[in-house]
Amino acid sequence: MSGMNILITAASRRVPLVQAFKQALASLGLPGRVIVTDVNPLSPAVQVADQAYRVPLAHDPEYLSELLKICEAEGIRLAVPTIDDEVELFGAARPKFAALGTLAACSSLETAALCNDKYATWRALAAAGIPAARTYLAKDLAAAKPPFPLFIKPRIGRGAVGAHRIRNKRELEFFVRYVDKPVIQEYLESPEYTIDVLCDLKGRPVQIVPRERVVIRAGVIDRGRTVKWPALIELAEQVCRAIPFIGAFNIQCRLREGWPAIFEINPRFSGGIPLTIAAGADFPKLLIQMALGVDVQPAIGDFKEGTWMTSYETSFFLDESSLRLPVCEARPRIGEVA
Repeated sequence: MSGMNILITAASRRVPLVQAFKQALASLGLPGRVIVTDVNPLSPAVQVADQAYRVPLAHDPEYLSELLKICEAEGIRLAVPTIDDEVELFGAARPKFAALGTLAACSSLETAALCNDKYATWRALAAAGIPAARTYLAKDLAAAKPPFPLFIKPRIGRGAVGAHRIRNKRELEFFVRYVDKPVIQEYLESPEYTIDVLCDLKGRPVQIVPRERVVIRAGVIDRGRTVKWPALIELAEQVCRAIPFIGAFNIQCRLREGWPAIFEINPRFSGGIPLTIAAGADFPKLLIQMALGVDVQPAIGDFKEGTWMTSYETSFFLDESSLRLPVCEARPRIGEVA
């Protein structure tokens, strides 16, 4: 196998993901660099990457062209998007990345758009007969009359921003006006599970790793453990048959009468992916092999159950004079980040 360079976009706090890709390259004996993009030189992942570039925010009209410029300049073989804001953009631009010899590790535009829209996700799952939290638009509540408690959140949003438990009619009336373009879901019981899934380039699942989210902080797992509950693995397989995915994605679910029901699907790496990797399902290594043309064989259930993760904060201490990120241009220059 030849060497390769990898691009991880919007790297921000994803230090473990950057490290995992570096370790995967080393384990495969491949020369290559893990390069990241960000808008801020203080982002922790910038400090551990082999190279970092400053780019605009994902909604900027120049965002995609900047990423393509980096891919061409650095000979990127594998590009990994990490945030909901960019997965649709990546999905639509897969041919542009491929023209540069870069595999964009992402699902199609249609799949990304479906998953970003929580109401559309519910409709697709319901149509396929897959257990999911019943989901309503505000205009449908009067006719549906769902029982309390309920759960409200933005129809398109991320990171638990704008998400609230609704206990009664008074709270519902307030939050329907307060939350921008909301969806309202039935309130599912705890515990909460995330299922990390990796699909190959044909949409075939090659790894499925469920884990219980025991402690959650700001929408991201803080403490959790891997589990081998067949119902969760079978649920993920159902999703893969109903919706085409490529690369890493994750399914979030809680229990309804003792069985898992989905309340969200995210077509990207999860925040808790370090636990999945630690349990033996090396998603970064498998993605690198896919980018190199290896026919990766499914290994569903091939991970260690009962692997726990307990997280803590750490810090980098930096000299202010070093806070610069290069901007990828025909003749790269060093530019201050505003």
